[in-house]
Amino acid sequence: MPFTPFHFGPGALMHAVAPRQVSFLAFCGANVLIDTEPLYFMLTGQDPLHRFFHTYVGTTLIMAATVAVFLLALRLAGRVKLPDVLGWQGLTRRQVLGGAVAGSYSHIVLDSLMHADIRPFSPFSQANGLQGLISIEALQWLCLACAALVMVFLMARHWLGTQNKS
Repeated sequence: MPFTPFHFGPGALMHAVAPRQVSFLAFCGANVLIDTEPLYFMLTGQDPLHRFFHTYVGTTLIMAATVAVFLLALRLAGRVKLPDVLGWQGLTRRQVLGGAVAGSYSHIVLDSLMHADIRPFSPFSQANGLQGLISIEALQWLCLACAALVMVFLMARHWLGTQNKS
């Protein structure tokens, strides 16, 4: 994706469908960590932009790092007073792992559809059979549609909740 936030639409949908299994915060964290790689190469004027962390091997390390950072922060939160922004301290290990796994691997799938310089199976293969499978515009609309679907889902859940209280 040209910008990490496009990945957030599918992540929000995964979280909306399975909130007890997928942390949206861990999903976003993994995506942002992965995209520090092309950001670095853009800023330093180096090609290709998508390298090791845009492979399944590399993103597995990102996923593990995301889980480790969240679990360490959760452990520290019990000892040190840390702000509970967005309720992250209430996340379970399962939610963090689910969000990190979904965020890491979906990132590679989505970027493999879009970017010609991704070699998702490296070092085992230099092939990228997904690139160009759908147009970039269609991919971006799909990500935005996921976000819109989540908004509809949340509004419906809110409306049904207020109806049940009446």
